[in-house]
Amino acid sequence: MKSIIKTVLIALAAAAISTVSMAAEFTKGEVKKIDLKQKKITIKHEELKSLDMPAMTMVFVVSDDTLLAKAKQGSPIEFVAEKVNGKLTVTEIK
Repeated sequence: MKSIIKTVLIALAAAAISTVSMAAEFTKGEVKKIDLKQKKITIKHEELKSLDMPAMTMVFVVSDDTLLAKAKQGSPIEFVAEKVNGKLTVTEIK
């Protein structure tokens, strides 16, 4: 029983380490539109490798509306997009 618990703990530790080492991948884009009321942002972006998506212009929801303060229509940005509850969501902007 102790060896099973040890094996499980080692597997969990390895999974945690690999998750931490996967840093968020920022993608370059240009802000085309900001919709404060709907908490959405339209971005013309490069390929989103993490989502296996080609370069295009599309609308994203934002995980936190304070992120919208970091963006200005017509300005270049770097952002992280993820699928959150089935929706393509901007989770970070720098």
